[in-house]
Amino acid sequence: MYVVVQHKILNPEMAFPRGQALIDGTGAPDGTRVLQFYPHVDGSVVTCLWETESVADVQGFADTTLGDSSVNVCYEVDAEKAFADRPAGLRPKSVPVT
Repeated sequence: MYVVVQHKILNPEMAFPRGQALIDGTGAPDGTRVLQFYPHVDGSVVTCLWETESVADVQGFADTTLGDSSVNVCYEVDAEKAFADRPAGLRPKSVPVT
């Protein structure tokens, strides 16, 4: 399933370094990975798209990782009605160097 997370950032100095673990998938539940990351230009809000087994997996991962630095609202995407096209000008996710 696909899940959208809307993060209301309360403390950007804490949220963004902690959030790197979400981007990297460090400690993510099995079958859970972030596909898209859309931060607001002022850092106050971030919206992400995830592939996962359950909304609860993403909710727990985001809440545990970000702690009190962000309020996270997660919901399942209606995949039959949703659509996506890669917007021009956005880069693909970088692959960690091993």
